[in-house]
Amino acid sequence: MELYYLPTSPPCRAVLMAAKAVGVDLKKTILNSLEGETLRPEFVKINPQHIIPTLVDNGFAVWESRAILIYLVEKYAKDDSLYPTDPQQKAVINQRLYFDMGTLTQSFAEYYYPQWLCRKPADPEAFKKIDLAFFYLNSFLENQEYVAGDHLTIADIAILATVSSFIVAGIDITKYSNVEKWYANAQKTTPGWDENCEGLLLLKEWIDKKINLSN
Repeated sequence: MELYYLPTSPPCRAVLMAAKAVGVDLKKTILNSLEGETLRPEFVKINPQHIIPTLVDNGFAVWESRAILIYLVEKYAKDDSLYPTDPQQKAVINQRLYFDMGTLTQSFAEYYYPQWLCRKPADPEAFKKIDLAFFYLNSFLENQEYVAGDHLTIADIAILATVSSFIVAGIDITKYSNVEKWYANAQKTTPGWDENCEGLLLLKEWIDKKINLSN
């Protein structure tokens, strides 16, 4: 099973953690989308949308990280705890996954990418979206240890990859007490956390380089 990925990418790191959680080994190929490497003809043949992460399992290709998380669990997990078959439990997990994609990750991109990639000044209005996203996440975690129920699921894995990237970028989560508590626990309970940390270190180096270039 081959994964095309970039270790600095939160969605890619979510897939790494999910693979560890279900016990599958990945042949990893780094493609730097910022350098145009995903436009290589051989990769476009695999994924015409040419985005990462992309997983290839015995000739079957799937992309979009949250789709990959579901695929890995449904095909390879020993039980359904990471993505329960109960419709209501699954609906909550799906909601959290869509929240991660459309709200939390989107706020990260809208605030940080213009600064890092285009050297634009920080936009206070864009930062308000980050604060609102964490407010929502904090409310999801009221009186519970995990984001979608009473145990670890792929929703935690996806959001952990994102939140850890926010922290590396400089976000202080201490004012979101439920998120802070969840984050401390998630580091201990999520398989593959060490590999996520390796990617975070690379992300920090990349961020520092971009900041120095803009000064």
